[in-house]
Amino acid sequence: MKALILSGGTGTRLRPFTYSIPKQLVPVANKPVLLHCLDNVRDMGVTQVGVIVGSQEDQIRAVVGDGSALGLDITYIPQHLPLGLAHCVLIARDFLEDDDFVMYLGDNMLVGGVTEAAKMFRAQRPDAGVLVTEVPDPRQFGVAELDADGRVTAVVEKPLEPRSNLALIGVYFFTPAIHDAVARLRPSARGELEITEAIQQLVDRGHRVTAQQFTGYWKDTGNVDDLLDCNRVLLDTLRCDSDRADVDAESLIVGDVVIEPGATIIASRIEGPVIIGAGSTIRNSRIGPYTAVGRHCELSGSAVSDSIILDGASIRDVLDLQGSLIGRWADVHVGDSHPRHRLLVGDHSQIALPA
Repeated sequence: MKALILSGGTGTRLRPFTYSIPKQLVPVANKPVLLHCLDNVRDMGVTQVGVIVGSQEDQIRAVVGDGSALGLDITYIPQHLPLGLAHCVLIARDFLEDDDFVMYLGDNMLVGGVTEAAKMFRAQRPDAGVLVTEVPDPRQFGVAELDADGRVTAVVEKPLEPRSNLALIGVYFFTPAIHDAVARLRPSARGELEITEAIQQLVDRGHRVTAQQFTGYWKDTGNVDDLLDCNRVLLDTLRCDSDRADVDAESLIVGDVVIEPGATIIASRIEGPVIIGAGSTIRNSRIGPYTAVGRHCELSGSAVSDSIILDGASIRDVLDLQGSLIGRWADVHVGDSHPRHRLLVGDHSQIALPA
């Protein structure tokens, strides 16, 4: 089995961040979402991975490389325009050859992985298999309708009147049968080749398409609130870091806190779950809970909770910052007054807050 990871989207719901960083590289618990996806693929026992990339290919290459550090063999497949999920299958045909493959959206978080789903697909080998989960409002998703045996009878993209509450969650298993279906597609009303239409073609032609229900934590990290929710879930899995070499005697560490090498804590209170990235300095501050501070950040005289701080950011004298996403190398500091703040700050920003 091979894997096809989709990382070419533009991430419009995460702007301004995604003007300068691919949405798949925004970190959750100090690790890019894409690397969480690749870990799950490797845990399936898949090593040959094609990564669909768009205009920010250079940044993805810089983080993922050739995959050897992850135990993977990565092939990059450029997609010059975002023309749909099925278009990704079409342009990856030479890489996929006639192998079975898993297609995985690179901005989706599935905590706990999908190893069991891969095992079941390998054992039963339907022509296609989809992962689904129950959602309160299926109108925003591709929706699968099943018979009593768990076989898919219909797949509908964003139905106005859903006949099921089972949403497709961005992980698909395919045999080579999908290629003929994709080749027959025509662009939808939104100008894309829809993978749901290709799956429906398989159903209509009598192919066996099955669904497995995912009961773990799943989130499409397409907006800030979902990223923060994922961050909380991942940080809850942290275990206390026993190395306190760079924590001074005036500081207090409470709960599960990971302090990466070279980070320094001075006269501060860190309340876990929290992760502090390598080379960062926390001075005279209160951090956490549920905060991920990236690498080489500088936080001084500030109180930050329930937030994601990307690499190189500086926060000075901000006394109540929460529910925030601070971009790389952003500089946030106080001016004249200190109300409660929530910031969505893009990369290289300069923000002066009233004190």
